[in-house]
Amino acid sequence: MSDSSLPAPALDERPALVLIDLQQGILGLPTAPHPADTVLKNAARLADAFRARGLPVVRVRVAWSPDGGDLPVSRATTPGLTQAPPAAFAAFPDELGPLGDDIVITKRHWGAFTGTELDLQLRRRGVTQLVLGGISTSIGVESTARSAFELSYHLLVVEDATTDTDAASHAHTFGKIYPRIAELGTTDEVLELLAR
Repeated sequence: MSDSSLPAPALDERPALVLIDLQQGILGLPTAPHPADTVLKNAARLADAFRARGLPVVRVRVAWSPDGGDLPVSRATTPGLTQAPPAAFAAFPDELGPLGDDIVITKRHWGAFTGTELDLQLRRRGVTQLVLGGISTSIGVESTARSAFELSYHLLVVEDATTDTDAASHAHTFGKIYPRIAELGTTDEVLELLAR
């Protein structure tokens, strides 16, 4: 992100990469401003670099039990979702590589912290900063970022590893919300920081 009014991104000694909803059932949605395949490629580059340095990679997916008993109760937030999607909906794409030591978090709400053990898994590993990417900017990623900020994690959101289903929502979140709670950067900037 080349906005000179924002601080240059930096990495803590112990960051974790947290990728939100980069799963088969979401990657097929129309996205803007970045195509989902571009976001996936950038996320894979970041994941490879974090793994190569022994830093945690967290894959977050949204899924529900087969009987649908844990589906959201609000029809306003998930119109038409009356039963759990098939298991393939939550599958991670091959482009992200093998699971290996990646942490897998399954969420049932927008944010990755609500009702999950994400905070516990991060604190056990001494993580102080989250590097965030995924789909969608203004929903899953923003909800996770807001919770992380409230839990006192440092945040760096990777603009070209994040996209939305609506370009205006992406622009609003990156222009108005993230600058108040996070540093912003690009995939190349984060890779350069990791290489130092």
